Amino acid sequence: MATLIHTLADHRDDVNYCAFSSSYLATCSLDKTIRVYSLSNFAELPYSPLEGHRYAVHCCCFSPSGLVLASCSTDGTSALWDTRDGRKLAVLEQPGASPVRVCRFSPEATYLLAGAADGSVVLWNVRSLKLYRSGKVKGGSLMACAFSPNGNFFVTGSSSGDLTIWDDKMRCLYNEKVHDLGVTCCDISSHPVSDSENGFKYFQMASCGQDNQIKLWLILFADFLGVQLKCKCTLNGHSAPVLACAFSCDGQMIVSGSVDKCVIIYETSTGNTLHTLSQHTRYVTTCAFAPHSPLLATGSMDKTVHIWQLDLKQPCAGDTVENESKVAIEDWSEDDVSAWLCAQDLADFVGLFKMNNIDGKELLNLTKESLANELKIESLGLRSKVLQKIEELRMTMISVSVPDEFLCPITRELMNDPVIATDGYSYEREAMENWISNRRSSPMTNLPLHSLTLTPNRTLKMAISRWLEAQKK
Repeated sequence: MATLIHTLADHRDDVNYCAFSSSYLATCSLDKTIRVYSLSNFAELPYSPLEGHRYAVHCCCFSPSGLVLASCSTDGTSALWDTRDGRKLAVLEQPGASPVRVCRFSPEATYLLAGAADGSVVLWNVRSLKLYRSGKVKGGSLMACAFSPNGNFFVTGSSSGDLTIWDDKMRCLYNEKVHDLGVTCCDISSHPVSDSENGFKYFQMASCGQDNQIKLWLILFADFLGVQLKCKCTLNGHSAPVLACAFSCDGQMIVSGSVDKCVIIYETSTGNTLHTLSQHTRYVTTCAFAPHSPLLATGSMDKTVHIWQLDLKQPCAGDTVENESKVAIEDWSEDDVSAWLCAQDLADFVGLFKMNNIDGKELLNLTKESLANELKIESLGLRSKVLQKIEELRMTMISVSVPDEFLCPITRELMNDPVIATDGYSYEREAMENWISNRRSSPMTNLPLHSLTLTPNRTLKMAISRWLEAQKK
């Protein structure tokens, strides 16, 4: 089940793109701005909106650590922003000053890829802020791009309908026309699939286009075989051009948005439709799954961004690090711990933790003494920060067992004073009072509330109390 839990309506024009980090959601628009929101309560950050582009902002993306946000614009530039304070770090001018349509960080954040309307493709070195490599596609504008999870190659899609595969030295390895009327978006899953017969691992890619189709691809990238691109299947759920597609973080689902105003969520393995969401009133231009929470964002020409809560019982993006059981965390590899550190803005500790072979079990057993004496983290502040994040991780393992009906739909926390609103749903009183002080719509349905009356839900409060008592035994 996908439930609409929040709507952002701050942009003054079409929403072109949305992107998640582990802590934030960024959106950009024809109104020349980028807006950044906290995932804890969907409040806009104090430094937002980010203003600096002279024309429409077409795309935005976070670096893997979440510390840097990139944006690109019709003004022919890509910009880098510090997500801690909103400070502009750099402005990168596209060769030829052509409108920049799409941008992506490489998995290790060494490069920023920027693709433009004149077909130019540029790799910027993020540290030196110098142009590293450049190339060009023939006969069309650059509309889409995606990196492989290991960073060995990336794919671009053009308005001429071509998909082009490039290596990390910007050498063209493969080109094929795949969408008759132009590619609009593409994404590569972070989870490869294995071919048990040949022993190969394939990268899964989705592309969509003006031909109303979504195509699923298998990419084989091997030194001795070169590059092979194989179409796995075609999804025909939309009745109009498809403008956006994205994989969930575990690769089990694909979401798409279309000119038909619908959002469709598919199961990757079967191609079956899981959900069709039709709350937008104009073209759906962008969609994205959150990496570390069961959230989906969809943006539209109706100037809104909808936030959807996904049912954790389904095989979806919600089944992530923060929502796994204690056993699963104890089974984390060193790479899993590294990914968790990056998600918690602790990327500087990745090398230290790997050097000391910290896996999931070791992570849960870390103490202030072991951080100081064994890992040699001298700063008390940094030790405290690491311990706080580990404690939050332990708490999320415990909170998994909380019945969903005991959690406030707004805060996703255990309710202390539940009340029933006129939409029929129960909420934590303080959260709902704050909600209706700013708007008169339902957090669950986005429909107008006929009354702002909140009625105590004593039955639910009693059930929560009994459940809490049972946990103490």
